[in-house]
Amino acid sequence: MAFSSRKPEIEYPTRWDYKIIGSDVDDMLRAIEEIIVDLEYEVIPSNVSSKENYHSLNITVVVPSEIVRDIIFQKFSENPEIKIVI
Repeated sequence: MAFSSRKPEIEYPTRWDYKIIGSDVDDMLRAIEEIIVDLEYEVIPSNVSSKENYHSLNITVVVPSEIVRDIIFQKFSENPEIKIVI
């Protein structure tokens, strides 16, 4: 099986999914509101760790371009309330 090194073609605007993990859902929701401004998005609670120390949220955002998509990822990654971004 041959793998292509080319990036997939993505047509924008498109719906893009992020998963974020952190310890406080309210703080993560505030971070989402601060980061995603003027874009349509949806937040769906996902998993909770067995000791309930960590929570994950799935966020679907309608992104207008690759640049905006990457900026959102970067801002999530830099936010202290968000431990992991996928």
